[in-house]
Amino acid sequence: MSRLHVEQPGALALVEDLGRPGLAHLGVAASGALDRGALSLANRLVGNPDDAAGLELLVGGFRARFEGEVWFAVAGALGGIRLDGRAIAPYTAVRAPDGAVLEVGMAERGIRYLLAVRGGLDVPAVLGSRSRDTLAALGPDPVGPGSVFELGAEPEASVPVVGNDVAFPPSQGAVTLALHAGPRADWFTDASRAALFETEWALSEQADRIGARLVGPALDRICPGELPSEATVPGSIQVAGDGQPTILLADRPVTGGYPVIAIVARASLDAVAQLRPGQAVRFRHA
Repeated sequence: MSRLHVEQPGALALVEDLGRPGLAHLGVAASGALDRGALSLANRLVGNPDDAAGLELLVGGFRARFEGEVWFAVAGALGGIRLDGRAIAPYTAVRAPDGAVLEVGMAERGIRYLLAVRGGLDVPAVLGSRSRDTLAALGPDPVGPGSVFELGAEPEASVPVVGNDVAFPPSQGAVTLALHAGPRADWFTDASRAALFETEWALSEQADRIGARLVGPALDRICPGELPSEATVPGSIQVAGDGQPTILLADRPVTGGYPVIAIVARASLDAVAQLRPGQAVRFRHA
C-alpha cells in the first residue's frame, strides 16, 4: 500500500475535495478546495476523478516523503517544486519512486497549491466529503508534521499524456472578477453601487477560507436598519458597518446579517482563491 508521509506541512495544509454541497439547510457549508479548477486539473493529470481528495497547501514550505511508487501533480500557485532535490514542472504528472521526497517552495504567483496523488487521500468522509471546513471544524484535522496518509485504490483511468498547455497559472497583476447583482443591492446608494465597479480594490491581510476582505472606499447604505439573518452563497459580497466589502468563500457561515451588495460569479471564484494580500481587484458585470 502506498502512503504519503508529511514531514513539514508549511503554513497550513488541509485535506480537501470538491466539498459537501446541498447541506446548507442543515447549517453546513459546502467547503471543499477554494481553487476547485486547480484541484480538478491536478486530479485529472494523475487519472483520478475530479473530486478525489488532495492537499491544499497555503503559501508553501511543504515537504513529504512517498512510500511506494506514486504518481502526483501540483497545480494552482506557482513556485519552486522539487523531487529529491530535482526541479519538476507544475501542472504535470510526475512518478515518484519509493522513498522520494517532495518539496513545495514558497509561492511566487498565487497563494494556494493543490497537490493530487493517484488514488486520492484515503481518509474518512464526514457528511459525504473528505474536506476540512475550518469554520465548523468538520472533516480531517489540519495536517501536521508526522501525518501519514494512505492512498486510495488505483483508478480505472490511466495517467493521460498531456502538454503544458493545460496550465492556467494565477495572475500576478490586477484580477478582474465578474459580479451578479446581490439581493440587497438596493440598500446602497447609487454612488456606492457605481464605486463597486469603478474602484481598484486591494485584498487585505484579513483573508482566509471563510472570507476575503477588500480595502477601498466605504460603500454607503441607504437603509441604516438591521438586516435579519439570511442565506449566503459562495461569492456573496457582504458589506459590514464600516462600509468595507468581504467576499464570502467556501467555509463561510451559511447565513449572515450584513447586506449582500453583489455576488461573485462562480467562474471567478477560483481566481479569488489565489489572490495575495495587497493584490489589486476590479469588478465587472457578469
